[in-house]
Amino acid sequence: MEPEPTIRDEAGSDPALRRRPPLATQRILILANPTAGAYRRVVLDAVSRRLSAAGHKVTVELTRKAGDIRETCAGLADTVDTVVIAGGDGSVNEGLAGFQRVTTPPSLAVIPFGTANVLALELGLPRRPKALADMISNARTVPLHYGRANGHPFVLVVSAGYDAGVVHALPPALKRRFGKTAYALIAIRNLFGARTADITAEVDGETITCRLAAVTNVSRYGGPFVLCPEASATDPTLHFIALKRDDPMSIVKVGLALLSGRISRQDNFMMRPAREVRLSAASPVPCQVDGDRFATTPVTILPDLRPIPIIVA
Repeated sequence: MEPEPTIRDEAGSDPALRRRPPLATQRILILANPTAGAYRRVVLDAVSRRLSAAGHKVTVELTRKAGDIRETCAGLADTVDTVVIAGGDGSVNEGLAGFQRVTTPPSLAVIPFGTANVLALELGLPRRPKALADMISNARTVPLHYGRANGHPFVLVVSAGYDAGVVHALPPALKRRFGKTAYALIAIRNLFGARTADITAEVDGETITCRLAAVTNVSRYGGPFVLCPEASATDPTLHFIALKRDDPMSIVKVGLALLSGRISRQDNFMMRPAREVRLSAASPVPCQVDGDRFATTPVTILPDLRPIPIIVA
């Protein structure tokens, strides 16, 4: 009789580069965020059943509030082989924050439930239950690199300026109801809102004044749109991006260029690799990390030197 997953409704030496042969029987903990934009219990149950049928010991925990994933991941010692986060990019960010308190983190896997799922697009992760279960069972990993903003991990992007202002102004209920459309609505409203202070970016010793500043760890932004082709979550290099102007016409032009894949041709746009970035301003400017609110400037951004092994297809 095949084991059934347990459901609990509650909220030098580089582990990512060591070869980890797939275990015949993995101890798998699935952390699911039921408030994620594309949460589907039927998919979660199907993946759990398939993993259990393959002989793995599977436990599923449903979060109750923000921070549950972080606290659970922080409390893991040597109790699981793989943590599967069923949620969006913000849920993955929570997991990484928790792993900072674990000496040797387990492998990470992702079931894409969320508004944008940029990391899933970046890594080419499947979405169908069978393919997801096969991927987790096979346990083929690559190193997931990420950065730190004032010590807090980010796997996608940290930014200050216009786009972060949109994130700060977005009501959570509107995001849950309309998903990506909610961002567009607030972005249009904010086009004609009050302007923030200029941002001073110190990039590897060079000082750059701009209106929007970002440091990205991945090639995509906001979904499938390619912002920085040179960046990759499996590469340790961060990239600095800036807009010199953020007046309504400039923002519209940059937005259209991003949608069409021509953003690098904009004279308002600059991009370069970076090792250390510090963002400051004469008055506080809103910041965002991986699509969630993150206080205001000043913020110091560095690469983290310890990647996490993430399972890919």
